[in-house]
Amino acid sequence: MNRLFANQWPLVTDQQASAGQEFIGLSDITGFLRHYVGTITACLAAAFLVAWFYNLTTDPVFTASAQILIEPKLPQHLQEGGEVNLSLDTAQVESQIAVMQSEKIASMVIDQLKLVDDPKFNQPKAPTLPERFKKVGKILVGALGNSTWATSLQRRLGLSEPDVPVTLTEYQKSRRSMSIFRNDLDIRRVGVSYAIDISFTSADPEGAANIANATANAFVHEQIETKAEAAKEGGAWLEKRLQQLRTQMNEARARAQEFRSRHDYSVSGEAGDGINPEPTLEELEVTADTYQKIYESFLQAYTNSVSQQSYPVADARVITAATAPLSPSAPKPKLVLAFAAVAGLILGIGVSFVRHSFDWTIRSPRHIRDNLGMECVGELPPTSKRREFGNADEVTRHPWSRYSQSLRKARTEISLAETSNPMKVLGLTAVSNNSQKSAVASNLATLYSMSGLKTLVIDADVRRPTTTTRLVGRSDGLGMECQNPVRYNIVRALGRHFDVLSSFVVVSRDLLVPGNMQAFLSEVTAGDPAAQELAAYDIVIVDLPTLESGPDDLVVGSVLDGVVVVAEWGKTHVDTLRELVRTLQASRTQIFGVLLTNARSMTSKYRRVATSHGAFGSRQSV
Repeated sequence: MNRLFANQWPLVTDQQASAGQEFIGLSDITGFLRHYVGTITACLAAAFLVAWFYNLTTDPVFTASAQILIEPKLPQHLQEGGEVNLSLDTAQVESQIAVMQSEKIASMVIDQLKLVDDPKFNQPKAPTLPERFKKVGKILVGALGNSTWATSLQRRLGLSEPDVPVTLTEYQKSRRSMSIFRNDLDIRRVGVSYAIDISFTSADPEGAANIANATANAFVHEQIETKAEAAKEGGAWLEKRLQQLRTQMNEARARAQEFRSRHDYSVSGEAGDGINPEPTLEELEVTADTYQKIYESFLQAYTNSVSQQSYPVADARVITAATAPLSPSAPKPKLVLAFAAVAGLILGIGVSFVRHSFDWTIRSPRHIRDNLGMECVGELPPTSKRREFGNADEVTRHPWSRYSQSLRKARTEISLAETSNPMKVLGLTAVSNNSQKSAVASNLATLYSMSGLKTLVIDADVRRPTTTTRLVGRSDGLGMECQNPVRYNIVRALGRHFDVLSSFVVVSRDLLVPGNMQAFLSEVTAGDPAAQELAAYDIVIVDLPTLESGPDDLVVGSVLDGVVVVAEWGKTHVDTLRELVRTLQASRTQIFGVLLTNARSMTSKYRRVATSHGAFGSRQSV
């Protein structure tokens, strides 16, 4: 599973793990699933829709099965010689199956049942996609009745037009029936036995049973006919051979009889060359006896051949006849839905993983460390009330929410940042103007003020003065007059316990120039002895411009003690955030870290801290 997230959360070594790195855990996996639950649900719904469409538009088919048993028979001359074991090997059984699947058996069944002209047999089992849509249209038209919608739908789908029958020749019809028969016929061997299962699938249950039985009977009849034909051909050859042997036997006997009639029983002398020119009586009788024995042997074989022609016996018999099935074999709605559920989940996870692989937005602190080389100072979950720029008073309204506790944790992380001077001036910046930077600044200032620290918020985001609009009430500066020194323009935020310097003053006094900002901060943080009513501020939060406003406005961050970059979970792109970090580093701005807002899935340590503090706060409030 670690490999799945390697591009976004690379694996770490044991040495890095000891330094605080985290491996992919259950929380990361659940966060991944929670983030892409919409994609997975959409793929699952699409799979169920396809399954419903398939079940609705597929006609049910029925499968009937018959079984035959192949029995090896011994030849007659072997049966008389005693007990002999004869068995069939796999090749012989497969050969019998090939015979059952041959066109000869198919032709016998088609001719017997007249399947060429049977409309139920010749209709296609799997309709085409347009035919499926037409079937759904007919169902919808039937549900709408005689309404205008039904008429319009019927006209658009072409349901009112009659189907034009396709004219086929006799040869095309026969080949079509042959193709359907062989495609719907299934013949398999039952285990390692000599039993053969013959199954046929058809839209007509009775027709499926009849065809399965006809196929089994056709195979048995084919064996009988084959044996009878072989015996007939063998008998014809034996009869011809018997005539030849009879002639030879008669001629041999005639010669022997003629020899006896001459009463010359003496052995004739040899010729000069040592060869007897004429056979003796003994040789003639031996030849005649030999022809007689051969003739009697062929006569016996001829008798057996004639017997086999009259009484041929097949080596196979039907042991189970097919019956009409009561339930369809396909489609199986439950099985199709189960398969659709599994396929939809696999497809959804696959599509989510592809989206995740090409998604280079910030989604975890590890992503920040691995791509930017800096730490994440905190993760803020979505607020209870989503507004355009976040909930600026979340800490006041819900002090013990997960957001408030996570922001307290982030404040602690920021205060522990290593700086050369005590951290008093903190800047907040982001990539885009649509970030939650201003809401973070307002809630963070509320936390500091609730801790007893005198807090000032400077709205330096002059291109989008959200902080001034929400905390002062207006940002255009109409009716306002900038006083000197600048600190006299500081006002109390509406309904809060901290002060605000509006963006109008920042523009008027050109405080985005680092020198002017440094002079103002020195005046505010040191305090003016002439103005006893203004004490020195303990913390100053500067709402800086964003990278989208222009990199020139971010140079003012160099005079601050440090800057926190606000990134939004799932929206801030890594490359854009890297560009912002490089811009700040180029202006010699010290970066404390990245604050991740709107985190849909928080890592274990941030979630554990927020949950524990939230539970403790709830008990205190009770």
